[in-house]
Amino acid sequence: MRNLSRMSDKEELYAAILGVRAPWRVTQVDVRVKEEVVTVTIAARSDLRHPCPTCGKPCPGYDTRRRSWRHLDTCQFKTILVADVPRVECGEHGVLQIDTPWAEPNSGFTSVMESLVIDWLQEASISAVSRRMRLSWDEIDGVMQRAVRRGLSRRKLEAIERIGVDETSFQKRHEYVTVVSDLKRGRVLFVADDRTHESLDGFWALLSPEQLRAIEAVAMDMCAAYVRSTLEHVEDARSKICFDRFHVAKLLNDAVNTVRKQENRDLAAAGEYVPKGTKFVWAQNPENMPPMRRHMFDPLLANVAETARIPEFSVEG
Repeated sequence: MRNLSRMSDKEELYAAILGVRAPWRVTQVDVRVKEEVVTVTIAARSDLRHPCPTCGKPCPGYDTRRRSWRHLDTCQFKTILVADVPRVECGEHGVLQIDTPWAEPNSGFTSVMESLVIDWLQEASISAVSRRMRLSWDEIDGVMQRAVRRGLSRRKLEAIERIGVDETSFQKRHEYVTVVSDLKRGRVLFVADDRTHESLDGFWALLSPEQLRAIEAVAMDMCAAYVRSTLEHVEDARSKICFDRFHVAKLLNDAVNTVRKQENRDLAAAGEYVPKGTKFVWAQNPENMPPMRRHMFDPLLANVAETARIPEFSVEG
């Protein structure tokens, strides 16, 4: 009868590679050459109390559930970890499956395998990684989603001072998504379907009250839904919303052009001189005008008083 207290060389090798420590141990390594698969069986000691995954309190065992995980390939052989994972009975939290040190809950891959997938996704497309690592699109998407959740959980205590909100379209049907970015650190924080009030609401809901108070500026276009959502969730948002320069300049140029056209019509109706071809002269910053255009612009200031007038603005809270 095989002595279970003594591991073979293969078992010791995989225990070292996987970092398996008490109360876990590698009990068997099965190499199937024709199928190009290595199966590593791991077991936990049944005579110990394992910690509750919620509170950490040592609890009596309840039963076990067999689970398997895809690990890094061994010499191009697909490597699978198998274990009967104990469930414990916690007086406070009920019957729960204990955590394993090599994978996070609800994942079919070891942590190092998921890390490799994420590294490859930074270098190649999902389809390319799928082919090379012999994984399905859904499996890779699951790895990505778990990585996003881990990143978001680490950000729960971070102060996010400058936020950018933008919309972007994709596919030929012009479907839109809302993208929220951390402008200070240059990273995407949140992506949601569509460009509605509710799309941005989902991001604010992820932030703690402390994080919301730490926000100093929110840059966005003039989308009414984004403005309304920000006003509802961010304290003193009226002083923190920053409209991007492109949209402000466009609105300003459109307003100047509307006044210019109306004034030209009024001048023509009165039989007075109507300047022609000046649309783009008004749209340019006088400080950057070439001499020829500046020569055209200076007389306009005196001849088209309404277009050249600088209005008085009042900002209400």
